[in-house]
Amino acid sequence: MKNFDNTKNAGEEDYEVMRGDVSGSDKSNPDKLNFAENLQYLRKQKDITQEQLAEQLEVSRQSVSKWESGQSYPEMEKLLQLCGMFRCNMDILLRGDVRSIFTEDVYGYDKFQNKFNKLVAGGVGLILLGLGIMLLLSGAGMSEMLCGAIFWSFLIIAVLIFIVMGLQKDRFCQKNPVIEDFYIEEEKERAYRNFTVRIAVGVGIILTDVLFCMVFGEKVEIIPDPALAERAESALMGIFLLMIAVAVTILVYGGLDKEKYNIKGYNEEANPSPEKKKRNALIGKLCACIMLVAVIIYLILNLVVNFGMAWIAFVIGGILCGMVAVALSKSSGSDQG
Repeated sequence: MKNFDNTKNAGEEDYEVMRGDVSGSDKSNPDKLNFAENLQYLRKQKDITQEQLAEQLEVSRQSVSKWESGQSYPEMEKLLQLCGMFRCNMDILLRGDVRSIFTEDVYGYDKFQNKFNKLVAGGVGLILLGLGIMLLLSGAGMSEMLCGAIFWSFLIIAVLIFIVMGLQKDRFCQKNPVIEDFYIEEEKERAYRNFTVRIAVGVGIILTDVLFCMVFGEKVEIIPDPALAERAESALMGIFLLMIAVAVTILVYGGLDKEKYNIKGYNEEANPSPEKKKRNALIGKLCACIMLVAVIIYLILNLVVNFGMAWIAFVIGGILCGMVAVALSKSSGSDQG
C-alpha cells in the first residue's frame, strides 16, 4: 500500500507540474502553442462550438471557455477524452504544437485515396470492358450463354471492388473524420492540369470511337448475309464499348483524382449533417432498387425473350442512378437555400 501511495503522489505531482508548464505559452518558442491554443485550434478544425464540445465532455460551456482562455485546466479524465476525441497524444496536446499534425499527411490520406481512385475507376471500366468483350465474342460466333457468363465474371469482380472499397472508405472516414489541407498550391495546380488533360483524352477517345463506328457501320449495313451482318454489328458494338471502357475509366479516374485535393469536401463527407445522412441513405436504397430491377430485366430479356441487347438494362440503370443522385442533391441544396 505504501508503494502504491507513493506512486500515486508522484503522479499527482507530475500532473501539477504539467499543469504549470502548459498554463501559458512557451517563452522559449513564441510560435509554439500552449494547451489553451491547442484546444481552440483542434475544436475549430473539427468545426464544433464550445457548447458542442462541452456536451460531448459532459461539462459546462463555461469550463471549455476557461480552458481555451487559459483561466483553468481540465482534469486528467477530461484530458484523456480530448486526446481520444481529437486523435492526438497527450504530450502534443499539453506541450507541443498540434498544428504539426495537420501540416503533413500523418493519416495516409493521399496513399489511400490513390488506391481508392484507381480501383473504383477500374471497376467502372471492368463493367464496360465485360460488355465489350461479350459482344465481341458473340460476333465471333461464341454461344450467348458463354458470352453472358464472361460478362457476369467482369460484373462480379467490379461489384466486389465497389463493396470492398466502399467499406474501406467508410472505415477511413470514421477513423479520420477531420484532415487538415496539407497539399501545397503547386500540387493542386498540377492536379488540375492533369485533370484537364485526362478530360481531353477521354472525350477525344469517345469522339474517335463514334467516328470509327460511323465509318464501319455503313460497311456492315451492306453485308448481304443477314446472319453475318448481325454478327458483324455485334463485333462492331463490342469494339465501340471497349474504347468507351478506356475513355470512361480515364474520365472517372480524372474526376476522382481531382476531387482528392478537395480536403474541405472530404471533411464534409466524413462529418455529414443528419439531413445529408438521410439523403445519402435514400440515394443508396433507390440505386440498389434500380440496379436490382436492371438485373431482373436483364435476366428476363436474355434468358426468356432471348434479346441480344439485354445488357442495355445496366446502362439505363446506371443512368437512372446518376439522375437520382443529382436530383436529390439539388433538391437538398435548394431546401437549404
